[in-house]
Amino acid sequence: MGQGYRHPHLPSTEAAATAIRDIAREYNRSVTVTDDIGADQTSRRITAGALGITDPDGSLPHEAYLELAGSPEVTVQLFPEDDATITVDGVEFPDLPRDAVPAFLRSIYSGLAFVEAKTFPPAMWLTVPLPGDETYKELIVRTTLTPWLSRNAR
Repeated sequence: MGQGYRHPHLPSTEAAATAIRDIAREYNRSVTVTDDIGADQTSRRITAGALGITDPDGSLPHEAYLELAGSPEVTVQLFPEDDATITVDGVEFPDLPRDAVPAFLRSIYSGLAFVEAKTFPPAMWLTVPLPGDETYKELIVRTTLTPWLSRNAR
């Protein structure tokens, strides 16, 4: 993160899901949440033993999948390991710090995110700037842009 900016800390999956619900409300979007609780339910827990539902420290890992309605299509998968994957109109941003998720969504919904095109070699990226000179950029692999991606091309 640039220039010492620190995102507000989200200590748990539930805290991050609450922050996402608040952003959805702020931008008039409905949100659907699916919670998976327990090491036997989460998608990538490796610290629990075979058939275990808790981590070695006795805690229950919590993972959540959130779908935010509207354009662009946005999904957020929150992992117990303090990270997240956000998908925006089919463009996946893996391994985002959980604390950066609210700023990322605000950048998408407030119009700061943009599509950047390069003519040689031909390629397009979805770029999402966050406070403190932090930027996330992912290659757009589809050949046809969605209407939202097209509107945000520079």
